[in-house]
Amino acid sequence: MRTTDLPQRATEASAAVAAATAGDEAAFGALVERYRPELQVHCYRMLGSLEDSEDVVQETFLRAWRRRATYAGRSTFRAWLYRIATNACLDHLERHPRRPPARAATASAPRGAVPEVPWLQPYPDRLLEGIPAAEAEPAAAVVARETIELAFLATIQHLTPAQRAVLILRDVLGWSARDTAAVLDSSVASVNSSLQRARATLKEHLPVRRLDWGPAMEPSDDERELLRRYVEAHERADAGAVIELLRADARITMPPDPMRVEGRDALVAFFAHEIFGPDGPGEFRLVATQANRMPAAANYLRRPGDDRFRAVALDVLRVEDGAIVEITVFQPRVFSRFDLPQELEAP
Repeated sequence: MRTTDLPQRATEASAAVAAATAGDEAAFGALVERYRPELQVHCYRMLGSLEDSEDVVQETFLRAWRRRATYAGRSTFRAWLYRIATNACLDHLERHPRRPPARAATASAPRGAVPEVPWLQPYPDRLLEGIPAAEAEPAAAVVARETIELAFLATIQHLTPAQRAVLILRDVLGWSARDTAAVLDSSVASVNSSLQRARATLKEHLPVRRLDWGPAMEPSDDERELLRRYVEAHERADAGAVIELLRADARITMPPDPMRVEGRDALVAFFAHEIFGPDGPGEFRLVATQANRMPAAANYLRRPGDDRFRAVALDVLRVEDGAIVEITVFQPRVFSRFDLPQELEAP
C-alpha cells in the first residue's frame, strides 16, 4: 500500500464506522464481516471448538448490532469487537463449564504431553487465509503458527477462562495490560497476576521451542516431504515405514476418545497389528491437507468387499526436528470443514 493512500483509506473507514453505528444495517454487516475470520480464530483459541467459535462470533455480531450506539470511538472498531467477542466467550464458558480430565504425569511422557481435551477440534488452514499474521503490523497480528497449533490450544484449555483471555489478549494479540483490564472489567494488577500464572502453565506443558511465538507460516518443505512419506507408507500398508517417521516418544491421541498410544513399543504394536496386520481393517487411501498450520492427512478406508474408500479419520501431525512427535486423530465428521468428501472411488 502506498503511504499516500493511507489518509483516504482512514477517511473511508471512518465513514463506514459512522454509517454502521448510525444504524445502516447493510453498512454494519459489511463492516463486521471484515473481522469475522480473525474473530473466529480468537474465539477458537478461547473455546477450543470450531463449531462453538462460529456460534459465538455470530452472537458477537448480534451483541454489537444491539449495542452499536455505545461505540464512542475511544478505541478502534476492531478492538471494540474483540472486547465483545471475548466477553461472549467468557459468558459461553460460564454457561457451559468444562474442564479437561486430569492425567497423572509419567516418566515416559514427553514434554508437551498435556492431558487430552475431548472437545478440541482441528481448524482448516483455508479459514486462516487473509488473516493478519505475526509479521504484519503488530496491532493487527492475529495468527502466529505456535498459537494456533493443537499443543498450544490443548494447553490453554487447562487455564481458567479469565487466565485464557488474559494470555490471548496480552501474549497473542499484544494488547497492553491496561487495555486487557478494560476488556475484562478488571485491574492491571489482576491482569498481570493472571498472565504470570498462565505463562507458568505453558512453561510446564509446552515444548521448549513453542514458548517463543513464531511467525505464521505454511508447513515447511521438510514437513510436506514427511507428510508425503506418511501418506505413501499408509497406502503401502508399510508399518515399518510409518514407525521410521516417528520419534521414539511419539504419541497418538483421538479426541474425544480417551484412547492414547504412546512410546515406541506401543506404536509398533498399533501399526503392525491393529492397522496394517493380517486382521487389519482394510486398504487405506490418504489425502494430504493442512490444519492449524500443521501437515494433516485425511484417511479413507476400503473394507473387504466394499467398492469405495470411506472417510475414517483426519490425522494432524506435530513435527519436531524432522520427526513426528504427535498424531492427533479426529473423527470423519470434521471432513466437511476441510472441503473433503466422505467417499473416494476405488481405482
